[in-house]
Amino acid sequence: MSDGNETTDQFDPYKPGVSTGTPKVKDIDKGTGIVPKKYLLPFILTTCCFSLWGFANDFTNPLVKVFEQVFIITTSQASWLQFAFYTGYFCMALPAAFFIRKFTYKGAIMVGFLFYAIGALLAIPASMTATFGLFLLGSYVLTYGLAFLETACNPYILSMGPKETATQRLNLAQAFNPIGSLIGMFVASQLLAPNLLVTDFQKDIKEGNPEVVKYLIQDEANLPPGATLADDGKSFVLKDDLNTEVNLYSEGLPDYDTEVGALGAATTNAMKVFRETEPEAFAEFQQADLGYVRTPYVVVAGVVLAFLGIFAFSKMPVFKSEQADAPFLEITARIFAQPRFFGGVIAQLFYVGAQIMCWTFVVHYGMEYVGLTLAEAQSYNIVAMVIFLLSRWICTFLLRIFSPGRMLCGFAIGGIVFTLGAIYLPGYTGLMSLVMISACMSLMFPTIYGIALNGMEEEEAKLGSAYLIMSIVGGAVLTKLQGGMIDDYGVRFSFWLPLACFVVIAIYGFLTFAVFEPRAARESASA
Repeated sequence: MSDGNETTDQFDPYKPGVSTGTPKVKDIDKGTGIVPKKYLLPFILTTCCFSLWGFANDFTNPLVKVFEQVFIITTSQASWLQFAFYTGYFCMALPAAFFIRKFTYKGAIMVGFLFYAIGALLAIPASMTATFGLFLLGSYVLTYGLAFLETACNPYILSMGPKETATQRLNLAQAFNPIGSLIGMFVASQLLAPNLLVTDFQKDIKEGNPEVVKYLIQDEANLPPGATLADDGKSFVLKDDLNTEVNLYSEGLPDYDTEVGALGAATTNAMKVFRETEPEAFAEFQQADLGYVRTPYVVVAGVVLAFLGIFAFSKMPVFKSEQADAPFLEITARIFAQPRFFGGVIAQLFYVGAQIMCWTFVVHYGMEYVGLTLAEAQSYNIVAMVIFLLSRWICTFLLRIFSPGRMLCGFAIGGIVFTLGAIYLPGYTGLMSLVMISACMSLMFPTIYGIALNGMEEEEAKLGSAYLIMSIVGGAVLTKLQGGMIDDYGVRFSFWLPLACFVVIAIYGFLTFAVFEPRAARESASA
């Protein structure tokens, strides 16, 4: 095991002599290359963590729609899943940073694995008891682990070699994050969604299967026992603990191919009557679907525990700083006094919110406005991720030509244009416009990260990184808000919220190239 001074460098696209280009894999085994030989195994093990948190992030997004259908809840209620998931980052990022300051990166990673596994395994009691709240708790605890992993792994990777290649080293490690994301999306769209009974249930409604259509009440004479007709005569109230209201299709069933949202509404209404009239059969139905949800969590928990064991018995480098860090409050005051950092935290909060909203509710958009199944709608998320990856490679090249601020502003404006397309364009055209937003989002997270931390001292960058990870809470708050907007105003209208996020990011990009970058150039020239 090799010991050395701790070198928690920052992701800095401005640093002279440091290429932001994507490194070649063959460089990782050169003694003086991106990853020195003595750090090769620790680098590989740490890089695997990037894929593990990528899986968790992108397996969670489609579960909002799954839980909405299986638990028969509103989009706003189902969005508590994302709220719980991304609030965990906010709550644990700073404790993770304090842990690293006191102990080691390896220790923080192992704690992260432990939280990750515990959160994933909570899916077992949650599914067996059909308790949505336990799924929320599991997601919250799981992201405690992700906060530890992300707070530790990024600076740990930067420390494993020369400062001159730190950015390239981080880029190489980050290239493995989308692999986990794609696996999570694939599991959700190809292994989970097609096997759900609720998917077949909705298909049967669309095809007019009498075994399912019987739950769509068309005559008040056939109301379920105890149900009462509402005053408007267009709905009835079930005799359950929630006084659930259900549509009465007295004028006949809708045309699912032409009426937006009609199929989803009919599925929900039929599920409510199914639950009320055949509770035992519904419980078996629900248990079967939650069992499908449980399996990926159990598998990934096993993988994470295996990595915990591997890390426990592996020799990992320990980096200790020669000087003690300044007090926490002193560093915090210094970094938040810098407009580019404070603005970066705000911009990152809105970016993460926009990303999670677009990748979560593309499923709702595809199902309600294009008439896709859950699996088909989720497949467009995979298309969005592929576009995201390709665009990131292109942006890596373009950043050698254009300044980060100009790129950020330009791509945010592109995001605004595509979001307007998702709001106003019809059918598949609107859906593809929504998918293309991912091309514009591809450079935003690392670029905002780099702009915000540019020019910081080592101790400032370490704490600044934790605050930037805390800003991931935007994915919790804004996604929950959009879920409520979907319930009240519809999917299309709700995308005004991501559009507002891109406006904030565009302003930050403009300030960067109009104010921050010229100021940095003047300071560099006078130094």
